[in-house]
Amino acid sequence: MNATIDAVRVAGTPQGPVPVVVLAVEGEDDVVPIFIGFNEATSIARGLEADDIGRPLTHDLLLDVMEELGGRIDRVVVSEIERRTDGRGGTYIADLHVATPRGEEVIDARPSDSLALAARTNASIEMTEDVFENGRDDSEKFDELQDIRNVSGEL
Repeated sequence: MNATIDAVRVAGTPQGPVPVVVLAVEGEDDVVPIFIGFNEATSIARGLEADDIGRPLTHDLLLDVMEELGGRIDRVVVSEIERRTDGRGGTYIADLHVATPRGEEVIDARPSDSLALAARTNASIEMTEDVFENGRDDSEKFDELQDIRNVSGEL
């Protein structure tokens, strides 16, 4: 299933504010929210803005090194959710598909890191149907949350 980064927002939880990247899936009303860390959320938002902030952040550096070595990111695939034993939530698993001079390499990566790289390169984002079905949620719940770019300095 083809997906895009719809938004990077901040959700209030009993444990405090938590960033969430919201993935929209082509042809679907529901979205797939993935809760991530603040650094990764900020990096995704910066990648979407395509602003040059001077010195490279970690994701910029990784991308620069990859390109210097002749590689480029082809696509990101959010491939599965490892369910927790208590049945509450789980860990999303992603694969980073990289075209290299030796051929395509598939690298296990956190979705947040993969999405930060995809945001910088316009690489396609894919999701398995199983991930969509198990992770889908009502998009309206996330429309109401604040964009991370509007709250990051306040937290």
